[in-house]
Amino acid sequence: MSCANCALNIERNLKKLQGVEDASVNFASEQATVSFDPEQIEVDELIRKIEDIGYGIATAKVELPVTGMTCASCAMNIERTLNKKVPGVVQASVNFASERAAVQYLPNLTSVEEMIVAIRQAGYDAIAPDETGEDEDVEQRARRAEVADQTKKFAVGLLFTVPLFLWSMGRDFGLLGEWSQALWVNFALSMARDFSLIGPWSHAGWVNWFFWALATPVQFYTGWAYYVNGFKSLRNKSANMDVLVAMGSSVAYFYSLALLIFPVLGPHVYFETSAVIITLIKLGKMLEARAKGRTGNAIRKLMGLRPKTATILRDGREIEVSLKEVQVGDVVVVRPGEKIPVDGVILEGNSAVDESMLTGEPIPVDKGTGDTVVGATINSEGLLKFQATKVGKDTALAQIIKLVQEAQGSKAPIQALADRVAAVFVPGVIGIATITFILWWIIGGEFVPAMIRLVAVLIIACPCALGLATPTAIMAGTGKGAEKGILFKDSEALEKATKLKTIVLDKTGTLTLGRPTVAEVIALNGSSADQHKKELLRIAASVEKGSEHPVGRAILKEAEKQALELFEPEDFKASGGFGVRARINGQMVYVGKPGWFSEMDVDMVNGNKYVHTLQRQGKTLMAVVVEKELAGLIAVADSLKPESKEAVGELRSKGLKVVMLTGDNAETAASIGAQVQVDEIAAEVRPEEKSLKIKELQGRGQLVGMVGDGINDAPALAQADVGIAIGTGTDVAIETGDVILASGNLMGISRAIQLSRATMRTVKENLFWAFIYNIILIPIAAGLLYPLEFLPHALRQLNPILAALAMALSSVTVVSNSLRLYRAKIK
Repeated sequence: MSCANCALNIERNLKKLQGVEDASVNFASEQATVSFDPEQIEVDELIRKIEDIGYGIATAKVELPVTGMTCASCAMNIERTLNKKVPGVVQASVNFASERAAVQYLPNLTSVEEMIVAIRQAGYDAIAPDETGEDEDVEQRARRAEVADQTKKFAVGLLFTVPLFLWSMGRDFGLLGEWSQALWVNFALSMARDFSLIGPWSHAGWVNWFFWALATPVQFYTGWAYYVNGFKSLRNKSANMDVLVAMGSSVAYFYSLALLIFPVLGPHVYFETSAVIITLIKLGKMLEARAKGRTGNAIRKLMGLRPKTATILRDGREIEVSLKEVQVGDVVVVRPGEKIPVDGVILEGNSAVDESMLTGEPIPVDKGTGDTVVGATINSEGLLKFQATKVGKDTALAQIIKLVQEAQGSKAPIQALADRVAAVFVPGVIGIATITFILWWIIGGEFVPAMIRLVAVLIIACPCALGLATPTAIMAGTGKGAEKGILFKDSEALEKATKLKTIVLDKTGTLTLGRPTVAEVIALNGSSADQHKKELLRIAASVEKGSEHPVGRAILKEAEKQALELFEPEDFKASGGFGVRARINGQMVYVGKPGWFSEMDVDMVNGNKYVHTLQRQGKTLMAVVVEKELAGLIAVADSLKPESKEAVGELRSKGLKVVMLTGDNAETAASIGAQVQVDEIAAEVRPEEKSLKIKELQGRGQLVGMVGDGINDAPALAQADVGIAIGTGTDVAIETGDVILASGNLMGISRAIQLSRATMRTVKENLFWAFIYNIILIPIAAGLLYPLEFLPHALRQLNPILAALAMALSSVTVVSNSLRLYRAKIK
């Protein structure tokens, strides 16, 4: 693709295919994201369509030795299995005689391991290729090939253009002396005599033929792709940048060729103009390709974090295997200083693990038996043995890479304007150039000045900058976010985050650690003996055995800590947002909020004197009622996260209103809210009412961001304009969040907003320069400033060569501005 019009052309053609629901093509990342029905259309048909309209797909190829085949039907069966059942396989061919399967596939959709699994499920076996040449990123290989091709063609163009330009300018400005002119005359006459090529033309004609000889390789080797791609674009009823370059350079070249063949038309040729135009634009495309490659550095950096091998225990001994051979359930051994290869749960050992690649936090995390570890993190100290729980594409790192790729491939709403302009840009420029040519020919009465204006307009117009303005900034911003443990699911979320006015924070698990513990047990049976407290805790924990609520789990954990023998609950029922009940030893026992029992006509007088005191301390109270009689109270406390107050302060300093959302009673909520200094508190909100509270805030005309754990808060996260999910180590792909904070650190909210603002500021800068470049320079190229004699001649009479230089630099400028995001300081 050469410009945004190419991307739009591919989108349009893909959407025409039956079975394709949607298609989005990102010019900067050079990726197409297609939603389609596999029952109606297959991947290879999508690829054929893209190739038919003149573009290519970066695919990988692998040969797999296959065992277990007995006849040609087996080969056909394996082919059918790979082609139909493995998404991402473009074409598979199995040779029964050589017992090898040749597979062409899309590496970002499938892997060699998935192919082998499919072959085994079909009843055969396959041997993985030698892993010493670890899977090379075919996209990067294709990009390197493109850069190498652009570089080679630029070098050839430079080789011929420099002498052509110097000699041409030297002749035009009278810088070549008589000896030089004589030298060229003698050279020309000598060549004419020796080869009897032509009659006794003037020496000026020979110089012009020499210029033609230098310009032709540039026109049809360095610039050949512009003709090919321009033709393909026009064939598909579209027009891209290649059309402009091909038209502009061809006008200068073929006009000069006409003068050469018919000298009576005039002596002055413009071969140097066409050659310099093509060479400068090729320089720009070469620099652009290199710069675009750097916008994807975040993905490659993440991919590079994966270790190549792992040490596992097999039959009581340690063996080193390829990372791809590690299976779920394997026991993996990691020594100090080594990378943890896959996700798992520690069986033996204690260590500090550097998880900065996941969370962006530099301080190592202490790990011990029962804790989870994440692949690609670094074991800093002790020897660890852990059981693999997630491998391959299921690991946290693979999920992060997938999220970043999807975010970088998505289109931000702000890009819609650039797409609309790009759709009509090239035809519009051709129209302006044609009008410019006609007007200047009529006004000046001379063909050459009018032609120069036409070429300048065609060449200076740059749809590339418009196409690159948004996606390159989005790619850099989302990549920077991944380094900081901030994962944007799509670019729309990144754009919306800049417009947020209100941030809603769930209390449990967001502002607090989410690990409540029993702080106090109060038995109201006339005795405060420990035995009565234990019995109260015992029956409450027995009821909570069926509960998933954090408070219920805290009560259950305290009972287990005290080694209490629990009863088996019967007729368990949860009343969402209020409490739970169950039959224990034939008696109905209720455990829930004190307010719940007021509605049930339970006498709460004996407990009220404790309730208000403990709630003002910020503790959550659960009443235990046995057969409509208050038996006691259990106070549960959940500590605030160390950074909660600072994080709320950071958000408020950015002009955001901070609301705390909790199911706790008003007194407990007020105590917590005062500690972190939120602007507003919404207390006693039941889980199903959280999304209604978000809707209420949105009804005030506010764009609302909701921060929660991604599980209990799913409806509220989905309702919010931007759902910000707190990640928990390996749980990085929380479906309901638009933004995921992998570390769980609340300071990530401020970082995410800061990064989104920096990214969108860069997008707007890019769009400004892309638009202003074309808005100002196209009229200048058309001669709008020519009557203003006090201005410099270079502005009044813009040379096509200067126009080509400006066009070459415009795209590079936009991409370079986007790359500055990688150096941005996110506090």
